[in-house]
Amino acid sequence: MNNRFDELTNGLAQSVTRRAALKKFGVGLAGMALACFGLANKTEAAKSCRVDSDCPKGRICLTGQCYTPCNSAKDCRPNNSTGPCCWPAIERPGIGYCANCGF
Repeated sequence: MNNRFDELTNGLAQSVTRRAALKKFGVGLAGMALACFGLANKTEAAKSCRVDSDCPKGRICLTGQCYTPCNSAKDCRPNNSTGPCCWPAIERPGIGYCANCGF
């Protein structure tokens, strides 16, 4: 245990050139910029909707979110696997939407 701590303190005590420090800083800054752009794209994808035309093709707008419409649970479960259920849309009678089953 003491050997690892000694190695850590010796590593921290060694001098770093200005060039190496700037290089590490630049790499960190570039990584943060890429992460910010990646997160911005995901938030744009989760935009709310007001009407069906605000959603991607084949999806419907319910309570401000885009959902896949369905008539039965089979529409939401590819190959009869377990997964989302088909819930009735209270605000739009006769239409269901795929959502988490809750169990």
